[in-house]
Amino acid sequence: MGDKVSKLTEKKSDHFSNMPDPVVVSASAKHTATLIFLHGLGDTGHGWASSIAAIRPPHVKVVCPTANKMAVTLNSGFQMPSWFDLMSLDPAGPEDEAGIKAAAKMVDSLIAEEIKSGIPASRILVGGFSQGGALALYSSLHTDHKLAGAVALSCWAPLHKQMGAANQTNKDIPYLQAHGDCDPVVPYRWGQMTAQLLKTVLPNHTFKTYKGLMHSSNEEEMQDVKQFIAACLP
Repeated sequence: MGDKVSKLTEKKSDHFSNMPDPVVVSASAKHTATLIFLHGLGDTGHGWASSIAAIRPPHVKVVCPTANKMAVTLNSGFQMPSWFDLMSLDPAGPEDEAGIKAAAKMVDSLIAEEIKSGIPASRILVGGFSQGGALALYSSLHTDHKLAGAVALSCWAPLHKQMGAANQTNKDIPYLQAHGDCDPVVPYRWGQMTAQLLKTVLPNHTFKTYKGLMHSSNEEEMQDVKQFIAACLP
């Protein structure tokens, strides 16, 4: 089974071979840290670049990649920007294991590019919203690079049954998970279940709830993310 998944992962890595250029907001002071932020299903890097740039410290460069379009099973096979296929809205439902692993390899390559340009992994933060938040969580838990922290907004933990096999490299880094309690897309209960699971393996995990927030962000959440970025990337 493992061999089959790894072959599929290699095949699905082709999905990332000709990605659009990421949206990059350069640091406004000397560049000493980087935040990679992953958008949600159907969005692009432009969807988050300006709001993340508005809350980062001046020494932090922001990289917001855009996913290629793919047919998404959950949306009747319609083509849209997506990091991996979504097959079900049931936490126990089937998942695109090979696609998730291929997407995590792509995130790893973005981290490696920053390291090559002189930014150590310990000065790189990975975050995302919805499907992008799910990928940020999975990538942080499975990369060999020791990161500064991870931000996961309105999302879930992909392949949660394999959590026990997660890499120990980023077990102790800070994780900020946040969710609106009126989310009609990724139910708040998913966020709670994910937080309960993560707390069993991550000693430095925080889960924040925003009353009345649907599947989006608000000023209070953005302020919390701002403080988190500042604490992780001083």
